[in-house]
Amino acid sequence: MKGAVLSLVLLGCTVLTGCSGAASSPGPSDEAVGQGGAGGGAPGGTSGQGGGATSVGNGSSSGAGGIGGGAGGQGGATSGGQGGGVTSSGQGGAGGAPPVLGDGPDGFATVEGHGVRTTTGGAGGPVVTVTTTEEFLDYIARPGAYVIQVSGTIALPAGTTDGMHDVTSHKTILGLGADATLTGGGLKIGLPVDDAVTSPPPDAVHNIIIRNIKITGASDDLINIQMFSHHIWIDHCDLSNGGDGALDIKRGSDLITVSWNHFYDHTKTCLLGHDELGASQDIGRLRVTYHHNFFDRSDQRNPRVRFGEPVHVYNNYYNDNSYGIASTWNAGVVAEGNYFFSVNNPGRVIFEDNNPGRMVARDNTLIDCNHEIEVAGPVVEPSTYYDYTADSSADVPAIVMAGAGVGKIDL
Repeated sequence: MKGAVLSLVLLGCTVLTGCSGAASSPGPSDEAVGQGGAGGGAPGGTSGQGGGATSVGNGSSSGAGGIGGGAGGQGGATSGGQGGGVTSSGQGGAGGAPPVLGDGPDGFATVEGHGVRTTTGGAGGPVVTVTTTEEFLDYIARPGAYVIQVSGTIALPAGTTDGMHDVTSHKTILGLGADATLTGGGLKIGLPVDDAVTSPPPDAVHNIIIRNIKITGASDDLINIQMFSHHIWIDHCDLSNGGDGALDIKRGSDLITVSWNHFYDHTKTCLLGHDELGASQDIGRLRVTYHHNFFDRSDQRNPRVRFGEPVHVYNNYYNDNSYGIASTWNAGVVAEGNYFFSVNNPGRVIFEDNNPGRMVARDNTLIDCNHEIEVAGPVVEPSTYYDYTADSSADVPAIVMAGAGVGKIDL
């Protein structure tokens, strides 16, 4: 982390029109490709680049009768790109790999690190559909790769864990349709808290995808990521009405993307970095991308950041919040292409009694805001880690409203 002396600059709370940045489609376009033929191999490790006729991404060849038509690129931008051609993706013979979604993660979830190349979740593992509490809790706790499809509403018990339930490595949790729901409890990704551990342990939980599911009514967090967990993608979810955080990321967790989610009916939304004593675990980690999320009257912590750098917050739509982004304890945040409507404090680096953070802000639109965005730098640019193209901030409300939340992806 840089120890540069902070210089605070106030960016006027003005309406920015004609902001730079190419507009893109409202959200990732998923294409479910057909099963491979006999002997077809498992999908490759990433779907970042569009595959050819017999490959998915830049992973392994799927063999005769394999997954055709390409899995669809991530595109050169952060919007998730368009799916590949599907004219040749029909069903193959029996015995091939299971269907996969045609797009993949972007942002920090795709960055190589901690011995992992990118985030693939349960790809290559069995695909199971769960409809009961017992089935769901069984599969999320199993070792190995699984694609766990959630159908209908599943109630999570409070039990002795305050309603938090562990998810093990190499899992995809995917809601089917627009009404798949987890209620009454939350998901915990990470080993038990141990302040004495200050570097990633070899058994850190990693490689998890959670998509297209509503999580609501937890007595504690809706999703909690902790203890050096890494390579996680939270995408197209509805997160509401939790007892504490909606999506907290802390204690050395790293290389995570939070994209196209709808946060609402919630107060303490996205904590990044658990407290001011977390430097030994957090410095050099907590690298997270937040993009195309709808922070819909989610009061605060959208996100609230300690220590992490760079944290990339772009193309999010903020509606009626007490504050948007807070950067403290020398965190480094790049905030760009966001749209703030009726937000008391869109961005802060001087926050309560915390040590100040750093923030670079560009191409943001502020409407009916009471304060300016506070800016202090420099901050490491996310583009040193991954490629992306930001949408114009003026286009963000329409894009995010059309694409964020559940029921917006093709399964």
